[in-house]
Amino acid sequence: MLIRYGYELTFNCAAPALMVCLLDAHRDQAQNIRYETPFETTPAISTETYLDTFGNHVRRFIAPAGDLTIRRDAIIEDSGQPDPVKLKAQEIAVERLPNDTLVFTLGSRYCETDKLSDIAWQLFGSTFRGWRRVQAICDFVCNHLTFGYQYARATRTAYEAYQERVGVCRDFAHLAVAFCRCMNIPARYANGFLGDIGVPQDPAPMDYNAWFEVFLDGRWFTFDARHNMPRIGRITVARGRDATDIPLATSFGPHVLKTFRVWTEEVGPAVLSGLTRRSA
Repeated sequence: MLIRYGYELTFNCAAPALMVCLLDAHRDQAQNIRYETPFETTPAISTETYLDTFGNHVRRFIAPAGDLTIRRDAIIEDSGQPDPVKLKAQEIAVERLPNDTLVFTLGSRYCETDKLSDIAWQLFGSTFRGWRRVQAICDFVCNHLTFGYQYARATRTAYEAYQERVGVCRDFAHLAVAFCRCMNIPARYANGFLGDIGVPQDPAPMDYNAWFEVFLDGRWFTFDARHNMPRIGRITVARGRDATDIPLATSFGPHVLKTFRVWTEEVGPAVLSGLTRRSA
């Protein structure tokens, strides 16, 4: 299966400002990318990338005063299979967890394990350990929160989402991540592209999505408390402790986001052939 994905954003800055962005497919998927335009800016400016603490490639540049448009278009090859499900996957005892997973058992800016620990153990302490416990957490979060773009709030934490019972995909992910960590299961926040492949079309404008990953049986598995079902064509952009670590764009100075367009859709081989010919 081939999936075309990309973005076009226009920022307006009152004065030149440093910006860092996490917008492209994670480099661990580089071997599957079949077509990719260079990172384009209007007006043309120089950019560079660096590797952050969590292994994400971050793009850095100075946005000039006035409008700046950034864009990229790409095609990736996907297996066409839904997210893996391994019902027998087991939790690993805390004392045997790899060193690099321990940070994902701790509280963070949007995932307050201290406030949610007692609640988590009351809700999930008697559930089967491992995959089924994580699925029980997803089931609860999916049913407890009401999704709606009108509920978006950049400062909402997992505990506030639990109390308010509303949110967008990042709130679903934060609450599920926090509950997993309360149960001593390493969990990390992730975001990326997720199109309507194999599911009914969503009439709302496309956006980046948030989900989370859990460490079971010695590897990371994808879970999605918002949709609460395995999905096809998930393209990861970045991973971190929570949304603080992987914002789509950070400006070290005031800016206005004037336009925001994202696309993710299945395409046929003819589209790839046509794009490859034009870029040759």
